[in-house]
Amino acid sequence: MRRFATTLKDFAPRSEFTTALRMSNPPAIRIDNLVKRYAAPDGGEGKLALKGVSFDVPQGGIFGLLGPNGAGKSTLINILAGLVTKTSGSAEIWGFDIDQQPRNAKRTIGIVPQEIVFDPFFTPFEVLENQAGFYGITKHFRRSKELLEAVRLSDKRDAYARTLSGGMKRRLLVAKAMVHSPPILVLDEPTAGVDVELRRQLWELVARLNDDGVTVVLTTHYLEEAEQLCDRIAIINHGELIADKPTRELVEMAREKIVRITVDRDLAGPIVEQGFHKVEVVEPRILEITYDRDKASAGQVLGQVQSHGYTIEDVTTREPDLEDVFVQLTGTG
Repeated sequence: MRRFATTLKDFAPRSEFTTALRMSNPPAIRIDNLVKRYAAPDGGEGKLALKGVSFDVPQGGIFGLLGPNGAGKSTLINILAGLVTKTSGSAEIWGFDIDQQPRNAKRTIGIVPQEIVFDPFFTPFEVLENQAGFYGITKHFRRSKELLEAVRLSDKRDAYARTLSGGMKRRLLVAKAMVHSPPILVLDEPTAGVDVELRRQLWELVARLNDDGVTVVLTTHYLEEAEQLCDRIAIINHGELIADKPTRELVEMAREKIVRITVDRDLAGPIVEQGFHKVEVVEPRILEITYDRDKASAGQVLGQVQSHGYTIEDVTTREPDLEDVFVQLTGTG
């Protein structure tokens, strides 16, 4: 991966507290029994968006927070950002309780929202300068120029933000989230609705930030990307935490396996056998079978196909992936 001319190591917090926290290695984020119930317009019992969620985000990695639409991900992120008030439970960001030490908690986290949120009539340099001012960073300690170099926007420093391409705007959002040098960066659906090249650029930038010591929390609907990028993944569904494991362990939870079988003659139709979860004739002589690998082996599946009078000419299998586990746990397609 090509390295930027300017790295982001210089933007890591330098306080004694930060140094001590890194050495003691507690979680970057700690969520404990977090509950959020929204008020109902008629004064009755409102929607319960989070139902006692608890998990830790380790320091230094890329953590995936996944779930279907409406699962509670955005509510949780907005609580961490200070935009939504929790009903009960607790949350700590870099060791700071969001209720008892809200200012310190906010200074240790940067949020990159899904929406483009900055004044289109400001230049990228002005966007960063204004954001630094909101955090009370004096001009002597601002690093707007270095941040623009890091996200490859130096040549657009004085252009109106509205003239930037979609990829440039996304990178500017990342720089904006990093003006106060937070050790934690949260990206909420950063590649939703963007093209392949822009997604590649964003993931390169995220990987560089993580290499330079920033803990990254990522929400995305692109499960293949989450599987490749994330060290650990938590899945929320209907406001409840249903999984929290290292990515490889989570993928290995998948029980279903798919085998594609080519036979010697046209199939009369799907072969129905006990233990076959799904059977599909994808071509006249090709059968795709989904089965529970805890209850049958590939050899047994092939034997059952042969018992119907077919000779097997070719076999390919597909190992389970994160999408299989996600569908299995959440019941969504």
